[in-house]
Amino acid sequence: MSQTGPANKKQRMDVKTIGTHNGTFHCDEALAVFLLRQTDTYKDASLKRSRDPAVLDDCDIVVDVGAIYDESKRRFDHHQRGFTEVFGHGFSTKLSSAGLVYKHFGREVVAGATGFELSDKKVDILWLKMYKEFIEALDAIDNGISQYSSQDKPKYRNQTDLSSRVGWLNPRWNESAEPQKVDVLFLKASQLAGDEFLGRLDYYANAWLPARDLVLVGLSSRQNIDASGKIILFEKFAPWKEHLFELEAEQGISEDELPFYVIYPDETGGNWRIQAVPVSPESFDSRKALPEKWRGMRDDELSKISGVDGCIFVHASGFIGGNKTKEGALNLAKLALKM
Repeated sequence: MSQTGPANKKQRMDVKTIGTHNGTFHCDEALAVFLLRQTDTYKDASLKRSRDPAVLDDCDIVVDVGAIYDESKRRFDHHQRGFTEVFGHGFSTKLSSAGLVYKHFGREVVAGATGFELSDKKVDILWLKMYKEFIEALDAIDNGISQYSSQDKPKYRNQTDLSSRVGWLNPRWNESAEPQKVDVLFLKASQLAGDEFLGRLDYYANAWLPARDLVLVGLSSRQNIDASGKIILFEKFAPWKEHLFELEAEQGISEDELPFYVIYPDETGGNWRIQAVPVSPESFDSRKALPEKWRGMRDDELSKISGVDGCIFVHASGFIGGNKTKEGALNLAKLALKM
C-alpha cells in the first residue's frame, strides 16, 4: 500500500522542475539540462518541454526559452534581442544555454564529477579548460558564429561534431513528431551530450591535470638540471607544451629566463628525446632550435660531429633530437645552449 502522508507530500513538493522548449532540440539545451541534473539542487528534477509561458512560469528553472536571462529568477535564455553575455576569462563567444548554465553551475558540476572540493584550485582550472575545449564550440555553433572569418569555400563538410550528432536525433521531416516521441529522443540527446562532457572531463582531470603537476615540478626545479635554467628534465613522458606556456605566464617568468629545451624519455623506444621549446604551443618555430650543423644527421655521424655518444638523430628543422641515454640527451642540450 503506498504512503500518502505529509512526509511523502513534502517530498513530492520538493522535486524541482526544469523547463525548456519543445519541438526540435539542439545540443545546447540538451547539455544544459544534463548539467543541471548533475547538481544537488536539480539532480532529481523533472523536465517540461513547452513554449507556453504559463507552463514555463511553473518551472523552477528555465533554459533556452522565454527570452529572459536573469540568474536571480533562474531564467537562462540567449535568444532575446540585446543579449551579449560571454563567459569572461578571456573568452568572447556569445553564450548559448549550455554556456549560461555552465557559467553559473559548472564549478559545482566539475567538483561533483571529479571528487575535488569546490574550493580546490583544480576545480577552477578544469572549469576553464572544459569551457575552452568543449563548451565554447557548442555556444558558437548554436549562435551561428563561424570558426573562421575566411570567405573561402570549405574543402569538405563535417557533420560528425557533437552538435550535429545531437541534431540527427530529431525526427526526420517525414516521420511522426508526436510530442512524447520527441521528448524521449531529447532525453537520448541529453544523455549523449552529457556522456561526452563527463568523458572529456574525466580525461582532463585524470590525465591532463596530472601532466600539469609534472610540468610544474620540472619548471620549478630546472636550475638543478643546469644553472642557466634553460633545460627542463622530465623523468617520464607527459604532454607538456600547453602546460608549460600557461605556467610560465602564471609565474611571470621573464623572456630572458624562459627555458629552451625539454628532455624526456621516449614513450615506446626506451631512448631519450631533446625537444626545443616552440615560440608558442602551435608554432613550428623554436625559441632556440638545435644547432644547424647537427640537423639531418643520424647515429654515429651525429655522435662524431657533436662529440656526444649514443646519438640517434636530429630533425632537419632542429626542433627535436634523440639519444640512447638521459645523460646523452642532457649533454646535447648543454652543448646546444653554447652554440
